[in-house]
Amino acid sequence: MSKCQVCHGKDGLAKLPDAPNIAGQKEAYLVKALIAFKDGERKNEQMTVVVKGLSDEDIANVAAYYSSIKISVQVPP
Repeated sequence: MSKCQVCHGKDGLAKLPDAPNIAGQKEAYLVKALIAFKDGERKNEQMTVVVKGLSDEDIANVAAYYSSIKISVQVPP
């Protein structure tokens, strides 16, 4: 998880300009995205390095954690 926090933050809000916010994303989406990076279907140099060492259990845990973060959305006036 600490590898994820470098770019996406513990709160799931991106710390780098090119990293997406992942807080509150659907768990299934996060699992699918991480597996796609690991399998090479999705390409991103940083993500490829990070997910390389993740087990299926690690991926499930990361997805569960970030999907459980509650977010709120405000529509502009």
